[in-house]
Amino acid sequence: MFVRKSWSHEVATKHFDSYFAKLLKSSRHQTGLQVWIESHGFTYRYAAGRISASNGAAIRPNQPFHTASIGKVFTAVLLMKLAESGKLSLDSPVETLLPPSELENLFVYRDVDYAHQVTIKQLLGHTSGLADYFEDPVIHKPMFIQRILANPQGWWTPETLIAFTRENQGSFGTPASRFHYSDTGYILLGRIIERVTGKSFSDNLHDEIFSPLRMNDSYLMFYSQPKHTPAEPIQDIWLNKVEISRMPCLSCDWAGGGIVTTPQDLLLFQKALWNGTGLEASSLQAMTTFTHQFRNGIHYGLGMMELQFEGFFFLLRGLPRLQGHSGILGTHMFSHPETETHIVMNFGSSTAIVRSYKALIEVVMTLKRMQVWG
Repeated sequence: MFVRKSWSHEVATKHFDSYFAKLLKSSRHQTGLQVWIESHGFTYRYAAGRISASNGAAIRPNQPFHTASIGKVFTAVLLMKLAESGKLSLDSPVETLLPPSELENLFVYRDVDYAHQVTIKQLLGHTSGLADYFEDPVIHKPMFIQRILANPQGWWTPETLIAFTRENQGSFGTPASRFHYSDTGYILLGRIIERVTGKSFSDNLHDEIFSPLRMNDSYLMFYSQPKHTPAEPIQDIWLNKVEISRMPCLSCDWAGGGIVTTPQDLLLFQKALWNGTGLEASSLQAMTTFTHQFRNGIHYGLGMMELQFEGFFFLLRGLPRLQGHSGILGTHMFSHPETETHIVMNFGSSTAIVRSYKALIEVVMTLKRMQVWG
């Protein structure tokens, strides 16, 4: 019987180098690409392109970048830590932690206000019924993305982000009735973290995650600085074909995904999450109970995604299920804890989402050829 020889580290590295070089060369509205893979003693690092917003400097393998919605995992971890310390419960009603004025008209569905029923767990799992300021339809046009691109110098605070949903969007259902992804919900979670701890959201990130894990190049954009200063320029950010990496409009992320970090720092975070030093086992289990479908092939827990590749294409059945999160800029942070596999990628462009997932499948298939998955 013919047995296919497994790929060596050298063969896999050459394949990755060729694949990613061609991918970046054929991409538009994207000026850089970073990939960092660790699995079974195999380490692969790739960085190519230039930072056009910083005089064309070459991108390094450990270049800082904007993580987009990967930041939701960090917000979820902070909430889990507060629950572990007894400072709140995931079943706590949000109305007991935030003032009525902050929740006003956010959870009104068919003329009934359901704010009193909304819990922290529902916000974490996107089941509160709350609209999403970033991508949902609006009562008063233009939509949010169009607004920030039309006014890139505009500054957004947590309060104005919440107000945008209050004034421009309606609820998508009653609490716990359906899954509806909501960045607005994560802004509320950031505000809850601040009120419970008496510290800023950025201080919580540094005190509870960045500093203990020695993530010395990580920070919350516009709100803090990394331990390693001065902060290096971040990789370009292309939103709907517009480069905005130095624009104040990026303040629109915050607790929903405003973290700047590096591939190496994200690996530190991933490993801590899965080796038991980041959270208690029960907290991680709660985050990784994937009860809802976000998209075909993407399921959601509490601040975490699970990729079920057969949902993308039936012939991918049998591939391992990766857990982590992705972001609108083609950012990826996924792990397969059973094989101690960790994957970080940054495409830095909202037009790259589809090709970034195709690249992730290529990574998983290559690791399969290396017999990582058994």
